[in-house]
Amino acid sequence: MSGKPKILCVGDFESVDSDVASMIRERFDMTAIDSSLGALAEIAGGDFACVYVVPDKDRPGFRLARLLQNERILEELPVGAAILTAEHRLVWANNCLHNWIDDENIIGQEFYSLLGSEGGDDTIYCPLRLARETGHTTGSSIKTNDNRYFRFQCVPLKRPESPNESPEMFIVTIQDVTTEALQQQKLSALHQAGRELADLTAEEVFEMAVEQRIDLLKSNILHHSKHILNFDVLEIRLLGDRDTHELVPLLSVGIEEEAATRPLFAELEGYGVTGYVAATGTSYLCNDTRTDRRYLEGCKDARSSMTVPLIQHDQIIGTFNVESPEARRFDQRDLQFLETFARDVANALNTLELLVAQQANTAQASVEAIHSAVALPVDEILNDAVNVMEQYIGHDQQVVDRLRRILQNARDIKGLIHKVGDRMTPAEAVPAGLQMPDHPQLHGRRVLVVDEDVAVRGAAHDLLERYNCVVETAHDGGEAMRMVRSLDGPQYDAILSEIRLPDMSGHDLFLRLKEIMDPVPMVLMTGFGYDPGHTIVKARQAGLAANAVLYKPFRLDQLLQVVESVIETMGQVHHS
Repeated sequence: MSGKPKILCVGDFESVDSDVASMIRERFDMTAIDSSLGALAEIAGGDFACVYVVPDKDRPGFRLARLLQNERILEELPVGAAILTAEHRLVWANNCLHNWIDDENIIGQEFYSLLGSEGGDDTIYCPLRLARETGHTTGSSIKTNDNRYFRFQCVPLKRPESPNESPEMFIVTIQDVTTEALQQQKLSALHQAGRELADLTAEEVFEMAVEQRIDLLKSNILHHSKHILNFDVLEIRLLGDRDTHELVPLLSVGIEEEAATRPLFAELEGYGVTGYVAATGTSYLCNDTRTDRRYLEGCKDARSSMTVPLIQHDQIIGTFNVESPEARRFDQRDLQFLETFARDVANALNTLELLVAQQANTAQASVEAIHSAVALPVDEILNDAVNVMEQYIGHDQQVVDRLRRILQNARDIKGLIHKVGDRMTPAEAVPAGLQMPDHPQLHGRRVLVVDEDVAVRGAAHDLLERYNCVVETAHDGGEAMRMVRSLDGPQYDAILSEIRLPDMSGHDLFLRLKEIMDPVPMVLMTGFGYDPGHTIVKARQAGLAANAVLYKPFRLDQLLQVVESVIETMGQVHHS
């Protein structure tokens, strides 16, 4: 110890007049620092008798002003700021940090313990330790014992004259990110809940009746609505009849019985917020039910509500309504959470809809399993039979007649499976609101699918036969021609063909079919709009309907729409 009083020199000490510099060195134990922020740290952590601010030749007093300004800025920052020693102890803290911590004597306390966190040098990732070891700015997030979350950055302060030594001070800025962290946790919990809503194993699907599946879905929705979103009053309605726009009740909790059972429709006016949301597909936040003209009472004494649409594949399938006895109970964040959950609910309902449509009970599951196993092999029988029959036409009529009986018997097998399935799975097994929309114009229609890909041919059976279409398939254009010529009765109502077949293009097949049937009820399929041979353009020039194109991968509703459109177009041509 020199016994001299300590002095802090702030600025470029080398520019100080030599006589003044000599006097300072002679009389004081001097610490020189060029950084004004570093000077704050030194002042806070050191026992200085005085501070000497080196005059700026161009702007006298500038360094002192900057020093004072920096402290004032740090004091008023809306985030916490502190200066720490190498041992992580506070030597200075701004107003914001003082306000966060209910302790008047925070100076001198250890940083992590002050925040109520278990961090420190002994943890796997300690930003303060890394900043000390690397000399670079580091950052991290910490959770306190009272479930608050902070994000902080640590800037090491080194002496200019000793840049290679470990920093003696740290400047730390701290943000309270508790709200953000809790929202992220809530979102994660919602996504997990969404995955669990209709998470049924194959065994569960096979063993559970339709009503049990619906009850399980309702139970999951209620559980997650209450425990994650803290919603106690809710109502879900599904858009049932597309023609009447009726909203069928699926689930309600805390809603008055009269309100839960009253008829509601997807209309802009007259049917409350629920009808408006179903008609527009727009979420609606009602801050005060007493002043909102659209609100119809659902929960007794409700003072606020929010309603979001259930949307699947860009189609509105229903509504999700939540109410509260508190005015302005919900805000935009709550609305966003409900919209997120509603998407998962819609997906779960869609999954359940497909399960119900495909497996209304275990008997239907068995029927569809049989049909799935039989459909393509029967098509192979049809393909082989027409290939052989072509060779005997004009040569051996007896063989041709026997082959025609084989063709008819093979087609009858698939028809019988459909009839058995219809008898074993009555329509009333599917509740209103979850029934797949009927497409009567597809009932009994004959559809030929021409594609080399067995997966496409199999999918055609699975998708179109749900709507009672009679589906047959062919591997290539030549086989498709033979299938068309083999029919004694009505021809195919729709022919779906890939634009590139093993033996010809879709355009070539269209032209050859025109020689034996006109018009040709053809639909061309292509992947991602890929058509290097301009097959679609050529086919349209030759008479292909303008809307008779499917781009893979396509949704079920797109497939149905195109097939129905071609059938309707062909019907108009025949009647004209």
